[in-house]
Amino acid sequence: MNLVFLDPGRLTARLELEMRTEMPDGQGGALESWAVLCSLWAAIEPVSEAFHERASAEGVAITHRVWLTWRSDIAAGMRFRKGRRILGIRTVMDPDETRRFIVCRCEEESL
Repeated sequence: MNLVFLDPGRLTARLELEMRTEMPDGQGGALESWAVLCSLWAAIEPVSEAFHERASAEGVAITHRVWLTWRSDIAAGMRFRKGRRILGIRTVMDPDETRRFIVCRCEEESL
């Protein structure tokens, strides 16, 4: 197995890990909100961009790879926040299966 090397000095982005929560709205539905779980250091790599059209409006989907030290509490469906930028976590993987790092494939969400 090839070990992945990542210089810890590259983990320069301070991110907040957020988890979706739902609160009853009193009418049988739910209000969605996001709760901050923790702050962590990460490296963000832009990967690709794709233009699309939805409901006659043009948009762009930007994907990133987010590298961070091993954590067992990160899952798809959570998100990272860096200031006003939001990175929705699509997949989570251990690149060399040694529990040293995690790589999250994320899509930047527009506000």
